[in-house]
Amino acid sequence: MSTGKVLLGVLAGVTAGALLGVLFAPDKGCETRKKVTQKGKDLVTDLEGTLKNFLAEVTEKFETALKDAKEKVVNETHPEHVES
Repeated sequence: MSTGKVLLGVLAGVTAGALLGVLFAPDKGCETRKKVTQKGKDLVTDLEGTLKNFLAEVTEKFETALKDAKEKVVNETHPEHVES
């Protein structure tokens, strides 16, 4: 499963849970607003962590592909540098 699909699933689950929590909350309006604000902050924090991990993974894959491409160019243009 791709990281994007997992991220989307987590985001949808958290959003649905927060919405249901607000709808069924027995608290006063001001308390509910505080809870919604805190859940929003928690969601942003979780999303930031997930995005940082995703970007690190993509960056690592890109750097690996770039390194491989550079090595291939060197090997194609200077075959005498190829290790035997």
